[in-house]
Amino acid sequence: MAPEQRRSRFRPCIDLHEGQVKQIVGGTLSDRNNEELKTNFVATQPPEYFAGKYRDNSLEGGHVIKLGPRNDEAARRALEEWQDHLQIGGGITADNAKEWLDAGASKIIVTSYLFPGGNFDLERLQTISSLVEKDRLVVDVSCRRRGDKWFVAMNKWQDITTMEVNKENLDMLAEYCNEFLIHAADVEGLCQGIDEELVKKLGEWVTIPTTYAGGAKSISDLETVNRLSGGQVDLTYGSSLDIFGGAVSFDELVKASNQ
Repeated sequence: MAPEQRRSRFRPCIDLHEGQVKQIVGGTLSDRNNEELKTNFVATQPPEYFAGKYRDNSLEGGHVIKLGPRNDEAARRALEEWQDHLQIGGGITADNAKEWLDAGASKIIVTSYLFPGGNFDLERLQTISSLVEKDRLVVDVSCRRRGDKWFVAMNKWQDITTMEVNKENLDMLAEYCNEFLIHAADVEGLCQGIDEELVKKLGEWVTIPTTYAGGAKSISDLETVNRLSGGQVDLTYGSSLDIFGGAVSFDELVKASNQ
């Protein structure tokens, strides 16, 4: 009997900005000019409320992302609510990675630390991989499109690195981690549709669990990602969900993901 074909699943998120759960248009995050920041939603509930909701619906593989400073306390509360089930990203380095695992993160997510000056540093990846062990490391290869290619974006997606997102580079990274998180920063938070071309390429390229985020606007996008990636890529919904002020029913999405 042939093994059951893997299907794309819904992966939840908790994005933190200034200690609050928010949904932000990814391309507007900036260290230099807060006036450019476009916020879709600010939650009245604390981060642990969302962590509990994901726990109650058995939504594994979710990520907590700290967008800038003053988010550590909020992140710790979310992790404490569902210990060893949520990943943590944002400002993670070799110096603080174990501290976040001790705080209850299932895995740590790293990007900017791997790109000092915008250039990939293999030694840093090897260091943090051996420190936390490969199976607890997620590499965030969030990216921006340049022509017909995609390049890794770091520092809240403000700075484009020299690393192209392609099969060769993803295979190299996969030697040291066991999961990828990929925000398509150009469409993140816009609710105007996913980057279908990127999702299709990821389905062809990746060999380890991979979650795509950016632009999901309807429950049918989950089936689109499943079809385009051959079930190899999971999908994060953010601003479009009713729990974040959008029109997509969280409960109905959970049902669709579990089918």
